[in-house]
Amino acid sequence: MPGPSRLSPDPSCPYSRMPWDLGPSLWKTAVILSLLLSSTALSPTSGQTKIPLETVKLWADTFGQDLYNTVTKYSGSLLLQKKYKDVEPGLRIQEVDGLELVRKFSEDMETMLHRKVEAVKVLQNLVEAAEEADLSHEFNKSLVFDYYNSVLINERDGNGKYVELGAEFILESNAHFSNLMVNTSLSSVQLPTNVYNKDPDILNGVYMSEALNPVFVENFQRDPTLTWQYFGSSAGFFRIYPGIKWTPDENGVITFDCRNRGWYIQAATSPKDIVIVLDTSGSMKGLRMTIAKHTISTILDTLGENDFVNIIAYNDYIHYIEPCFKGILVQADRDNREHFKQLVDDLMVKGVGVVDQALREAFQILKQFQEARQGSLCNQAIMLISDGAVEDYEPVFEEYNWPDRKVRVFTYLIGREVTFADRMKWIACNNKGYYTQISTLADAQENVMEYLHVLSRPMVINHDHDIIWTEAYMDSKLFTSHAQSLMLLTTVAMPVFSKKNETRSHGILLGVVGSDVALRELMKLAPRYKLGIHGYAFLNTNNGYILSHPDLRPLYREGKKLKPKPNYNSVDLSEVEWEDRAETLRTAMINGETGSLSMDVKVPLDKGKRVLFLTNDYFFTDISDTPFSLGVVLSQGHGEYILLGNTSVEEGLHDLLHPDLTLASDWIYCITDIDPDHRKLSQLEAMVRFLTGEDPDLECDEELVREVLFDAVVTAPMEAYWTALALNSSEDYQHVADMAFLGTRAGLLRSSLFVGSEKISNKKFLTPEDKASIFTMDHFPLWYRQAAEQPAGSFVFDLHSAEDPEDPGEPLVVTASTAVAVTVDKKTAIAAAVGIQMRLDFLHHLFWAATQQCSAGDGLCPQSCQDSDLDCFVIDNNGFILISGRPQEIRRFLGEVDGALMTQLLSMGVFSQVTLYDYQAMCRPPNHHHSAARPLVSPISALLTVTRWLANELLLFLLQWSTWGSWSEPSRAEAHKHRKQDVLQPCDTEYPVFVHQRAIQEANGIIECGACQKVFVMHQIPNSNLLLLVTDPTCDCSIFPQVLQEATEVKYNASIKCDRMRSQKLRRRPDSCHAFHPEENAQDCGGTSETSASRPLLLLPLCAWLLPPQLLW
Repeated sequence: MPGPSRLSPDPSCPYSRMPWDLGPSLWKTAVILSLLLSSTALSPTSGQTKIPLETVKLWADTFGQDLYNTVTKYSGSLLLQKKYKDVEPGLRIQEVDGLELVRKFSEDMETMLHRKVEAVKVLQNLVEAAEEADLSHEFNKSLVFDYYNSVLINERDGNGKYVELGAEFILESNAHFSNLMVNTSLSSVQLPTNVYNKDPDILNGVYMSEALNPVFVENFQRDPTLTWQYFGSSAGFFRIYPGIKWTPDENGVITFDCRNRGWYIQAATSPKDIVIVLDTSGSMKGLRMTIAKHTISTILDTLGENDFVNIIAYNDYIHYIEPCFKGILVQADRDNREHFKQLVDDLMVKGVGVVDQALREAFQILKQFQEARQGSLCNQAIMLISDGAVEDYEPVFEEYNWPDRKVRVFTYLIGREVTFADRMKWIACNNKGYYTQISTLADAQENVMEYLHVLSRPMVINHDHDIIWTEAYMDSKLFTSHAQSLMLLTTVAMPVFSKKNETRSHGILLGVVGSDVALRELMKLAPRYKLGIHGYAFLNTNNGYILSHPDLRPLYREGKKLKPKPNYNSVDLSEVEWEDRAETLRTAMINGETGSLSMDVKVPLDKGKRVLFLTNDYFFTDISDTPFSLGVVLSQGHGEYILLGNTSVEEGLHDLLHPDLTLASDWIYCITDIDPDHRKLSQLEAMVRFLTGEDPDLECDEELVREVLFDAVVTAPMEAYWTALALNSSEDYQHVADMAFLGTRAGLLRSSLFVGSEKISNKKFLTPEDKASIFTMDHFPLWYRQAAEQPAGSFVFDLHSAEDPEDPGEPLVVTASTAVAVTVDKKTAIAAAVGIQMRLDFLHHLFWAATQQCSAGDGLCPQSCQDSDLDCFVIDNNGFILISGRPQEIRRFLGEVDGALMTQLLSMGVFSQVTLYDYQAMCRPPNHHHSAARPLVSPISALLTVTRWLANELLLFLLQWSTWGSWSEPSRAEAHKHRKQDVLQPCDTEYPVFVHQRAIQEANGIIECGACQKVFVMHQIPNSNLLLLVTDPTCDCSIFPQVLQEATEVKYNASIKCDRMRSQKLRRRPDSCHAFHPEENAQDCGGTSETSASRPLLLLPLCAWLLPPQLLW
């Protein structure tokens, strides 16, 4: 009888011989190229391992059938399919109208945001109350007034008495405010460390704003969905409701200054084009240059995404500190601001200052942008920073700015010298600007803020209460010790100004009132169940930045801590929806259009290890009276159909009350977060009370409730099935599966244990700790999404560790899931997904048993996967190893374990490589080390280096104890600390994902590895996403490089980088602009500043700190 067939030459399996005449440096490249270019195959050489094709096919089929029988039995998938088939006559499948859906969501969001603008009627009440309080309040220099200081409340001295401004302040945990300890009867007042808490201006302002307390309370009672309400004073104090206890940072310092927040700056001023002109002549050396740099950094911190900026330095000649930005203004987003700060930090002083050329250049930029209808098209200003040694400036103003004076000029005199103060003041006063003198680092914050008050004058004189909405932000500085501060917010805000007639022409800004809106709450108005398995909704701003998107990743991990990424709120829509190469979607949404388009997209899953290929339909519209646009995405096919069925409330309620049933905790079945009596209810409890009529005040989504009831009835028999299976299983089968589970489009989840809860391998599965396995606001479970794209009746197997993926000692578990589809009138919808969780060792047991088989007439099998002359792998459709004879290879990517085999599978088309991009990545910057030989060559250089290090360390120590050093967020000490750390920085990366081509179900070939040939056979395992690979381990193919699934940073050359930085993406400007008013008092233009009493302690390290770097390196 003939033996089993052996591997024979196959023209589909390329190989080539090693080109021995090449040098060793080209060896690996030649191997790969020869594989890709050759087109014939070799027969095995004498003595080489032979792998029987039919036997491998038998192993794959046997293992596949055993696996399918096991998972269908324990999951009950066939029963669930039958149950939906039984009710098919009563089902209908409705096609989702994407445009109608996006319009409905937009209207609901508009209504909610309008309520917040009722929170601007809420805020309007605050504004009026604040203004009325100011009208009736006369300034009192000797005012004595106790108030609730947020830092000092409930603090006692050594005698047990409350400290001054720290009286008893009752705080209680409140679920509506993320269980923070708050006082909903009173507000409290916070001040940054650099603001004296008993300064007469502060005491008068706090006293005046006491009138807001009853308005805060009344607003919250009227609209219980309101969150934080607050008033940020132009004097520097921050009144917040409900009152809270403020927590200083680890150094005991409060750096939060409301006047630096985006909501304050946007509400206080209109958009602006700013050119900063910096004197870098020799007279600016030393402490002056340090103060000037800090002043620029402070100015940059007052700019936002609606502003445009550039910086020109001058001495004997002028130069743009970023040559790439020559002749233009760039958007003042976070990336550009930080880039400018780094460049400013590296500036050196030399030569003689010639200011007229720099002023001409600044005026020309502003004029060109205005004429080209670019930039903000609103305020324009020049910030002149110098020690005052300026001349020949008047002709420039005559030529470019007089008589209209449409460009304001703000002057900052650096240092204590007042010889040239008159010149600097003259420049400001004759160009509708403001003059200040900045003598110390501590002066910068207060003096820079003066320009905002000047720019706010026209709006204040007009009494225009413009409503602004901010970009998304996480105010982690607001509640430094609370995790909920990392929630994404937007703020609606309005300015508050003085109505006193005698100060009308001065346009005195009192401050800004605001209220936060959690974007999570806003996105609840786009219910997840209406969007399908892969669908989602997203929001972007008028500048094209993402406000909310399921793929927005605002946090990164540093050690064990999660931190906001530096550029988290300036992620552009084109960086998330990166398949939109022509930016068609972005353009339409920024223009506020209503419409739709389709795109083929690649959707990464499982932290980028896997990918789905989908065709998505995008529907979009604007949200009226806001700068926001809304997009809704539905995947074509089953994603645009929804399954509808009917059942009675009584029957549904009966099946809803099973202990194995849960609902998506993030979804809104019933509104439970407004009424305090409802907050303690789970969504399931609330739904039951709604259906029984027990609580008539509950509001529920009736459409979603009907879907849940129907799903509960259809899936109810699964509980009895799983229970019977667990009871009837013998001891030998107790560990086949840990649990069975199913989920439906309505967010209903059932699960049943086959073992005791203490024996569950992965206890986090289907719990909030494992968000990838449950229904969330952003996505369906991973096992559900994968199953939906598998062929009908096929299971998708996914391997993950039970608890900690970094701990090799933890048991490995496998989930197997399949989708249940229903077809009505030629329309197919996914009704549910069902699966099991099993231990990987059972899968191994099943596999090794299957590979003992051989064809019926063969007698004893001559080979098995447990033989030393065969390597057997079971891999998934993305190339990850589930089964191997070497346990250390499990979970790893095949290309990492066997680069030769993966290279061959790619060249044959069995696998394809897909490149994905991540424009929200964080990379470690390249290390730039100074030459280690230099200190050896120059002992003086080494000595000076040590001196500089000691000076810097002394400075850090002193600044930590000095309130002056803490008065500005971007302090030099802080920057120095960050430079010492190897911090991650935002970057762009690309990474490969490997995908099996389903059309190729079997393949075999020979890999030429120089002195030997490696034989392999691949076969699809039926009804699964798994592949069986059998190879010859005796041939060493280590000359092939590994094929790795690693992300690499995208490096841009200088030209491309400059083009990207200069590019002016489409944006929609804010509707309102207040640049000038004829009644404005332009003579209120500043004067000699009140020089702050800086501490001598601070000056000593500053002198050492300012040693020129060229002397130290």
